[in-house]
Amino acid sequence: MLRRMIAQKQYAIGKRLPPEREIAEMLNVSRTVVREALIMLEIEKLVEVRRGSGIFVINTPQDSASDASATNQCNDAGPFELLQARQLLESNIAEFAALQVTREDIVKMRQALQVEEQELVSDDKESGDMLFHLAIAEATHNSMLVELFKQSWQWRENNPMWIQLHSRLENTHYRKDWLSDHKQILATLIKRDAKAAKLAMWQHLENVKLRLLEFSDVDDINFDGYLFESWPLSEADA
Repeated sequence: MLRRMIAQKQYAIGKRLPPEREIAEMLNVSRTVVREALIMLEIEKLVEVRRGSGIFVINTPQDSASDASATNQCNDAGPFELLQARQLLESNIAEFAALQVTREDIVKMRQALQVEEQELVSDDKESGDMLFHLAIAEATHNSMLVELFKQSWQWRENNPMWIQLHSRLENTHYRKDWLSDHKQILATLIKRDAKAAKLAMWQHLENVKLRLLEFSDVDDINFDGYLFESWPLSEADA
């Protein structure tokens, strides 16, 4: 709905969108839904969040089409290649975030965990997962690291092999395990323990990998699990 409003020039390029609360009331949805929508529009490079100023329209859907196609050009990686990249990137992001994190960042992470818990109860989509990892990237207060995270997540969401493999997870037990991992990561960030945060994130993504291996067809010619193994935990610990 917001994308359509931007396309129809209800919000022109350079104009500021209303606050989340007003959008939620206008569209009769929760603020959590609005926040998720704005994050997706930001990933699509339609809007830009400017700290202390608000959210501004920077492109129309037509203008951003070329950007979106460029973003998706490198989307032929296998699921385990993506996981290896995430493990290397996000473990270091978590380590740095532990040194930079603020009270407001911790609040956002707690809110993301609440969304995860609500989605587990309702068996809803997994937006809380993305919100939690995004909040950690934002806790670095480094815009380039945030953009790297967003791009890696978008490649994951649009990757056919990842989607096919992820669809084989038939129950929500894995989501309970990953929520527990997230709580452990948050605990290290609250303590501002950089080493523990790095290892907790590394282990979380290792757990994701091990679970996906259980559902993989290792004889499939596209299986890449043996080509992109995990960075050794001993190396990360060092």
